[in-house]
Amino acid sequence: LTFRLPNDYLKRYIRCRASLRFHSENKLTIMAESKKSCKVLILYYSMYKHIETMAGAVAEGVKKAGGTPILMRCPETLSEEVLKKMHAAPKNEDHKVATPQDLDDADCIIFGIPTRFGMAAAQMKAMLDRTGGLWAKGKLLGKPAGIFVSTGTQNGGQETTALTFVTQLVHHGMIYIPIGYGKGDIQFDISEPHGGSPYGAGCLAGPTGARKPSEKELALATHQGEHVTKYATMLMK
Repeated sequence: LTFRLPNDYLKRYIRCRASLRFHSENKLTIMAESKKSCKVLILYYSMYKHIETMAGAVAEGVKKAGGTPILMRCPETLSEEVLKKMHAAPKNEDHKVATPQDLDDADCIIFGIPTRFGMAAAQMKAMLDRTGGLWAKGKLLGKPAGIFVSTGTQNGGQETTALTFVTQLVHHGMIYIPIGYGKGDIQFDISEPHGGSPYGAGCLAGPTGARKPSEKELALATHQGEHVTKYATMLMK
């Protein structure tokens, strides 16, 4: 794409996701840069597969926005004996256990968090407790982030789990990207119970964990992955 511009404009060097090439004929050529794919770490903890299933849907949204999803799980803090007594589902070995370095390496992080009494599960909190070194060096400063959740009931923490976890992001100086009501066809639909809030996608597990994420909940998770990746890409340098 070529424009003829006055000489004074040629003295201005402007660059915003494009390469500017100046020619002696007073022409300015704008050549689009090859866009770097946004690496989105989907960091989750899942005991009964609800959050893991939602994480897969979030990953599909990341891909739709041109990003690269990286699914990883938090280290377990419970013993095998306790997990067996709680009838916990087996871990997905295809998803590696994350380290603080993985958070540093990502361009964006979307946290998948099951609730415990309206707040983040201890495993996710323990993971963030290990990021003191990143905090001291400002490694996560300005990094985009999102949150999706799973709760036992409709009023069991769909909003408070995200709201109370935002403090972790604030102390790291991260940029929280909520979804608002950008998926109104699902969020305003009250024809059936479903999770999710303006803070992020969510699913209802039921008091016994027997309920699985519904089509609407998975669709909202996919929307979140696409939405967060879209804005995270805009923020990339």
